[in-house]
Amino acid sequence: MTTARRGIWPASVPEDVYPPQEDSQLLIDTAVSSGRIVGQRVADLCAGSGVVGIAAAAEGAADVRAFEICPRAVHEAKTNAAVAGVDMNVHLGPWTRAAEFAPFDVVLSNPPYVPDFEDERERIPTLAGPPQSYNGGYDGRAILDPLCLSVADLLAPNGTFFLVHSEFSGVDRSLNLLRGTGLSADVVARQMIPFGPVLNARAAWLERTRLLELGRRVEELIVIRADKL
Repeated sequence: MTTARRGIWPASVPEDVYPPQEDSQLLIDTAVSSGRIVGQRVADLCAGSGVVGIAAAAEGAADVRAFEICPRAVHEAKTNAAVAGVDMNVHLGPWTRAAEFAPFDVVLSNPPYVPDFEDERERIPTLAGPPQSYNGGYDGRAILDPLCLSVADLLAPNGTFFLVHSEFSGVDRSLNLLRGTGLSADVVARQMIPFGPVLNARAAWLERTRLLELGRRVEELIVIRADKL
């Protein structure tokens, strides 16, 4: 039984809030199955609709704080937590605000990571959510780089970081940056999924930049686990 089927997945979200998708579910399933959540202080960075933090609270985390830059998403996360019947503090602001409340035993993040370029944005349906919720800069690393470089400072001793992103966003770079800060980091989950509306709109560009083989329309999601020893 997945966490989503326990009643924490919202029936719908507004168009101006990132809708939970396969990446959110993979992150949730990986973190929950690790056994690291129960009784711990947890941070959900780039929280969107709040489903990742809500899942941690439903799993028995002692304290959950979610951080989200979009005011509409903050409202949605608070509403979803109330509907799910869990306690979760939701803070308006960038993920860096987590430093005000650190250290955390577990940090979870599904940040914007899709490589983007201006020409394709208008062709993406609104059901994909607002562009700021998935656009990660030209190489997908606009948030991933500073996050990987800084997350060790958010972790308590023996703390754990779980990060989900696409194969197209530089998996080896994430691992190298995390290891460079002293964390032990490895890919602990993988899942192949069909392209959604964002990658379908950008497939030709990804092919031109040789990030994608001609004609392929599936991507691999990965979850990285990084531990502070």
